[in-house]
Amino acid sequence: MIDTHSHIYLEQFDDDRDEVIERARNAGLSKILLPNIDSSTINRMLETEKEYPDICHAMMGLHPTSIKKKYTQELQSIEQNLEKRDYIAIGEIGMDLYWDTSCIKQQKEVLTIQLKWASEKQIPVVIHCREAFPEIIEIFEKNYDSRLSGVFHSFTGDNEEAKQILAMPNFYLGINGIVTYKNSNLPQTLSKIGYQKLLIETDAPYLTPVPYRGKRNESSFITYTKNKIAEIFNISDDEIIKTSTENAQKLFKIN
Repeated sequence: MIDTHSHIYLEQFDDDRDEVIERARNAGLSKILLPNIDSSTINRMLETEKEYPDICHAMMGLHPTSIKKKYTQELQSIEQNLEKRDYIAIGEIGMDLYWDTSCIKQQKEVLTIQLKWASEKQIPVVIHCREAFPEIIEIFEKNYDSRLSGVFHSFTGDNEEAKQILAMPNFYLGINGIVTYKNSNLPQTLSKIGYQKLLIETDAPYLTPVPYRGKRNESSFITYTKNKIAEIFNISDDEIIKTSTENAQKLFKIN
């Protein structure tokens, strides 16, 4: 399996990162993909990748909740790092209007710029979308070109939103522990759209699946998400592992 979205470089894992990685391997994980947040997380992320080079792979991007009215310096830091080496994706990028709507204009501008970088470099984007689906789709409609590919991470939308995303070739839905929550509508939505374009992820240390909800999430817990998806479609775990892994390998160009 591939955990396509995990922040195990954060300080929540400083005391037991070795053990977390070991549990991930034992759970059948071959890769853990690391999305960046902002300039403050770059060094931590790259150090984690360097320490576990066979399993951890870094992305580079500016998270929407780190975008303030004056964002130039933050974005320059991301751009400079993108020029230094290759990354598997530009992420985590997007829009988040849940906590704060005062920087909506800036979030739109930064997302547009980072989509342009992804097209130029022909690497995928990892999209964070919270209370901002219409705004993000509008930006995609204005800036889409055939070189763009990616995943809408932590997808929690409805059937219509899923269709709009999957109408773009080479785009996927990232599913995590939310699918295991009792109040989640994801099982109903997924049952209508199929499992062929899904990626599985944890978003560790956040969004811990049942039965560990409320505790720190980690990559090995992806097993519970995988099991729930298999249950929704009444298919074997192996089929979900095969499909989601092949999707991740294709999108991120990793083996």
